[in-house]
Amino acid sequence: MQILGHFNYWIFIILMMCGFYMVIASDNLIKKLVGLGIFQTSVFILYISMGKITGGTAPIVIDKAVVYSNPLPHVLILTAIVVGVATTSLGLALVVRIQEAYGTIEADEILAQDRDDSL
Repeated sequence: MQILGHFNYWIFIILMMCGFYMVIASDNLIKKLVGLGIFQTSVFILYISMGKITGGTAPIVIDKAVVYSNPLPHVLILTAIVVGVATTSLGLALVVRIQEAYGTIEADEILAQDRDDSL
C-alpha cells in the first residue's frame, strides 16, 4: 500500500519519462514541443504534490486551525504555467518560420538541407 500513498510521485515519474522520451526520440519539431510540454507538466505535478499538506488549511489566521499549507509552491507554479505558455508559443512560431524556410519540420531533413547547402 506504500505505492498508492505516493501515487502523485509515480505519475510525475511516468510523465517525465514520457516527455523526455518524446524530446529525445522524435525528429519532428512539433512532437518535441509536445514532449517538452508533458515534461513541464510533470514538474508542475511534483511541486504541487510537495506543497500540499494533509489536513492543512489556507494560510488565514483563525483560532481553530493548527496546520497551514504553504501557498508559495502553488504561486510559483502559476508563474511557471504562464512562462510555459509563452515559451511554447515562441517555439511554435519558430517551427512555423522553419517550415517556411526549409519546407519541413523534421530535424534530420533540415540538417541534410544545411549540409547540402554548405557544400
